[in-house]
Amino acid sequence: MKRIEKDVLAEAVAGVKVQISEESYAKFDEYADFLIEYNEKVNLTAITEPKEIAIKHFADSVAILNFVKIKDGARLIDVGCGAGFPSVPLKITRDDLKITLLDSLNKRIVFLEELCEKLGIKAETVHGRAEDVGKLPKYREKYDVATARAVAGLPELAEYCLPFVKVGGVFAAMKGPDPEDEIKEAEKAIEILGGKIKKVEKYSLSDGSGRSVIIIEKILPTPPKYPRPAAKIAKAPLSAVK
Repeated sequence: MKRIEKDVLAEAVAGVKVQISEESYAKFDEYADFLIEYNEKVNLTAITEPKEIAIKHFADSVAILNFVKIKDGARLIDVGCGAGFPSVPLKITRDDLKITLLDSLNKRIVFLEELCEKLGIKAETVHGRAEDVGKLPKYREKYDVATARAVAGLPELAEYCLPFVKVGGVFAAMKGPDPEDEIKEAEKAIEILGGKIKKVEKYSLSDGSGRSVIIIEKILPTPPKYPRPAAKIAKAPLSAVK
């Protein structure tokens, strides 16, 4: 079943100045169809209208390609990836990327595994909590890019995500239109974790809604004690450290 007309998706991605191939159009359409169908039995997203999926999920996901220079063959981890945003749209657009999909809910991982098989794309799926997986040598500081979208506040998010990023890599935190308060609150945490805010880019989707991406460089290794257990992260965020 065709869910997203080509011109609708073309307009959506043009709004964020990203070009996609003819082959990619078909994969995005198949993605939307499978997501809508699967969402009827497992709650993955509140956005189920095809045009909104094209704009608020697909176009928003690939928008970061304008702001983050991702080298060929880069390793990217999507922390708390949910229904696969932004990582799977990025993989569809940039097949050279080596993506890892990390989520704490197994039902999402099952969906993603079926989705990747259906789309014919390669991805590593990991069922686990970021604060546990980030301690494992296989994943710790092994990625060129970490991404996260609508997962937690920036101080907590930095602690979950920066341990995955190798020195010289970046963490791209996808946020709403006005992230200034979060950024101020997270500055201490980011410094403790070995990061440094490089820039904040703001953009608009084709429906007029505002977005931002906070690009954090990894300049030093993350101290071994981080990330802490989730309860400690929530109870005593690093932003409160004097």
